[in-house]
Amino acid sequence: MDIKDIKRLRELTGVGMTDAKKALVESKGDFDKALEAMRKKGMTKAEKSSEREARAGIIGSYLHDSRIGVLVEVNCETDFVARNEIFTDLVKNIAMHIAASNPEYVSSDEVSDEIKQKIVAEFTEKAKHDNRPADMIAKIVDGQVSKYFQEKALLSQPYIKNPDQDVATFIKENIAKLGENIVVKRFSRMALGEVTQ
Repeated sequence: MDIKDIKRLRELTGVGMTDAKKALVESKGDFDKALEAMRKKGMTKAEKSSEREARAGIIGSYLHDSRIGVLVEVNCETDFVARNEIFTDLVKNIAMHIAASNPEYVSSDEVSDEIKQKIVAEFTEKAKHDNRPADMIAKIVDGQVSKYFQEKALLSQPYIKNPDQDVATFIKENIAKLGENIVVKRFSRMALGEVTQ
């Protein structure tokens, strides 16, 4: 067993040396299997952490080419974690993702009923116009509306640095590493020359 693998596994998951070594032994030295096992354990811990209140944190910023600017408030439980390099990198990466992906909401839970109804009406009209079977329209529209808001919500967008996971999963991995609840509270994105409504 390579000490480099143990160190790498520790860095990626935030677990202790003993746990990293144990995971590699259990996976018979297969690094990817060990990483997956540790992530599953970490995710379970992260789920428990997500129930705790997050009131500390930082407001991070990202400026892209002096043309796109982002401010994002990300909360954690303690000032100690708020000053941690893993946390500050997380906030910077979230701000960078917002600059690139231009979400409208933190999560789809923020979308008002009025906006949801408007989008449902638009997709229903389109489905009728496309001569979809009447008994299938509701199901088709439901899927389209769900996909539409997933694309508009930060937490459900594919994370720009790893499109195989969404932003929520990226945050959960950091919750597992830091052992504290982490919440994206709000963000603001500005693009040069953009017309605001």
